[in-house]
Amino acid sequence: MMHRTGFALLAGLLGTCSASAQVSNDVVKLGVTNDQASIYSAAGGFGSVIAARMAAEDFGSTVLGKKIEIVFADNQNKPDIGVAIARRWIDTENVDAIVDGGSSAVGMAIQPVTRDTNKIFLISGSGTHALTNQNCSPTGFQWSWDTYGVAAGTATELMKQKLDTWFFITADYTFGHLLQAQATEVVEKHGGKVVGSVRVPFNTADFSSFLLQAQASGAKVIALATAGGDTTNAIKQAREFGLDKRGQKVAALFMNITDVDALGLEAAQGLIITTSFYWDRTEASRAFSKRFFAQHNRMPTFLTAGAYSAVTHYLKAVQAAGTDDTAKVVEQMRKTKINDPMTENGWIREDGRVMRDFYVVQVKKPEESKYPWDYYRIIGTVPAEEAALPLSRSECKLVKKKN
Repeated sequence: MMHRTGFALLAGLLGTCSASAQVSNDVVKLGVTNDQASIYSAAGGFGSVIAARMAAEDFGSTVLGKKIEIVFADNQNKPDIGVAIARRWIDTENVDAIVDGGSSAVGMAIQPVTRDTNKIFLISGSGTHALTNQNCSPTGFQWSWDTYGVAAGTATELMKQKLDTWFFITADYTFGHLLQAQATEVVEKHGGKVVGSVRVPFNTADFSSFLLQAQASGAKVIALATAGGDTTNAIKQAREFGLDKRGQKVAALFMNITDVDALGLEAAQGLIITTSFYWDRTEASRAFSKRFFAQHNRMPTFLTAGAYSAVTHYLKAVQAAGTDDTAKVVEQMRKTKINDPMTENGWIREDGRVMRDFYVVQVKKPEESKYPWDYYRIIGTVPAEEAALPLSRSECKLVKKKN
């Protein structure tokens, strides 16, 4: 009996050591990087850090008996800084997964680093659909949105309204170019025509010359393929020019609820936007959003909600897999449905694109808003398969082509 008892104790000790070895460095560590202080910070910024911390708190700040640690860094929208942060975190600080990414250019620069080092990239900020297309990664997951989804929703809705001639004011970098290309595809598919476009530098203060070109084109739609402060500046100045009174519809192809808040309903009313999350859509989204608001004094955007969703799904996968080993966690993430305040029955496609419905919303008039942040009226739903680039057109090497 003593022999058997001693063996049982030894087995228990070995089991404890084995369990301990399931989590590298005795901590599950995630790093959030994005724009913390510039034109994209209101939509993501420190809000993504708060969202990641909330996800960790929902697990009691531990998983598999080990501490969950959230670190963060400002990449200043610069790819070289983003890469330096990612390498430092992975090489010397034992980060298991990187969250958000920030601008598309930074996300595109970080993706090869995580792919080559076999680390997970939970992309809740970067929107270029190239991240799950030609630049896809087996460890990269595009969580919140992409250029294909938001362009498809907004352009389709406006074409239904017979607004069939378009002029683009486009951010002169990868994100803007892709957003314009995707919207153009939808417009032309529905029989519309692009009558002109102009490219604008990042962080533009004065849009007057670009808006005058758009006005002169006579286009029914002036489409802003821009983001953050660039979009709000353009909309404010378009209102000052009276373009809406001239019968030209200003459309924001990418816009967060924080942008609407910054503009105010008087300036933003009537805008049609495509989003993957609206705080006031369900009981679950409202409960999550009120928790978030208590810490950040603003409602979550689809970027910050995406950070919460991504970290939650990752931690669930670590728990279920019994390890933070990348291969096993990725396998678990891919085979498990995504259910949280942002998403119902979502899933991860083979190219790393998170599949969920998108929502087409219209910004309310000031008199229609009944309480703070009551900004949107949902006017349509874009099913998950329609909101994503068809796999038949994918250039991702992870996609198995059908004969």
